[in-house]
Amino acid sequence: MNNVLHNSMENKSKYVLIAFIALVVAVVGYWLYTQASATKNVNLKADSAQNTIPLQPKTTLTVSAVKPSPARLAMNIPATGNIAAWHEAIIGAEVNALQIKEVLVNVGDIVKKGQVIARFSRSMIDADIAQANANLADAQANALEAAGNAARARSIQDTGALSTQQIQQFLMSEASTKARVDAAKAALNVQQVKLNQTVVYAPDDGVISARTATVGSVASAGQELFKLIRQSRLEWRAELTSTDVSQLKVGMSAVLTLPDGKILKGKLRMLSPNVDTQSRNAMAYVDLLGGTQHAVAKAGMFARGEFTLADSDALTLPNSAIVMRDGFAYVMQVMPNQTVKQVKVTLGRRSGNAVEVLDLQSPEGDYVNSGGAFLVDGDLVKVVAASIQETIPKQADAEKAGD
Repeated sequence: MNNVLHNSMENKSKYVLIAFIALVVAVVGYWLYTQASATKNVNLKADSAQNTIPLQPKTTLTVSAVKPSPARLAMNIPATGNIAAWHEAIIGAEVNALQIKEVLVNVGDIVKKGQVIARFSRSMIDADIAQANANLADAQANALEAAGNAARARSIQDTGALSTQQIQQFLMSEASTKARVDAAKAALNVQQVKLNQTVVYAPDDGVISARTATVGSVASAGQELFKLIRQSRLEWRAELTSTDVSQLKVGMSAVLTLPDGKILKGKLRMLSPNVDTQSRNAMAYVDLLGGTQHAVAKAGMFARGEFTLADSDALTLPNSAIVMRDGFAYVMQVMPNQTVKQVKVTLGRRSGNAVEVLDLQSPEGDYVNSGGAFLVDGDLVKVVAASIQETIPKQADAEKAGD
């Protein structure tokens, strides 16, 4: 009996424990269900709020705006061309088959008019002069004898001692011997000229630009020995289009930039009367000014330059406002709704940081001052005063200077 009662008590305890566990599971399940429902409602409300509130577009860049400003700019016509000698004299040999004995100058030497620059061997010329002198003396002796015979024949021609034929022979002999004397003198003069030609003189002041004369070589008549840039003058031979050349006038100033960056000034001396039929370009000849041309410029050197015309009105923007894309120039116009519009423009003259804009459709509009390369058509920007953006780099520069 006691055993039965004990087993009955144990079974009841098990049922109570199982009922308690089931109750706890039910309570926990209900709590999790209520939490999930609450989270779902919150998410639905958030989604609903997002659907009802419009999205704000993002700003692409913070920029400063600038307006086109009028300015007076000089009208410059660009050109390119080579630097050449104003006049180049070719100094050649005048005598034939003589050996060069001395060469007294070299390339780059500055010479004066009449200065001796080379000498030929004169031994052959001296021998020819001696022979010419002997021929002259012989001719003069014959002429003297013939003159005496002619004088005697004239004195007795009325007496009949000599026939008319004999008298004519004496007179003709006198005339022919005089002619031989003149011929001998001419031959002597030729040799004297050749002797003078054994010394080569500079025909003008200038600088030696080339030398082919070599000591010991035998030169032929007409052979080039030296080249001389007359008066050491150089000129810039600029090529211009037919349109540009019509705007130039003799006497205009020009500024040249050499390949090494050095600057030379010049003055337009002459415009070519012809236009090249192939390139349709005309030549302008510009005298280079200054006494140190050869120190910075050399004949044959390429140079770029500009001809300066009168000043005229222009509409300009800073160089930082110009955006180059695909070989064309653009500016970014700031529209009233703070978006940018890409505008294609044509650039003109430059003066420092200012660039002339030739075909700007809205000259009163606002344009992005810098950073336009990072923008495309339709981008939203935030426009701030230029002084705010300029303060930052100035402060940075000041800090660097302090360091």
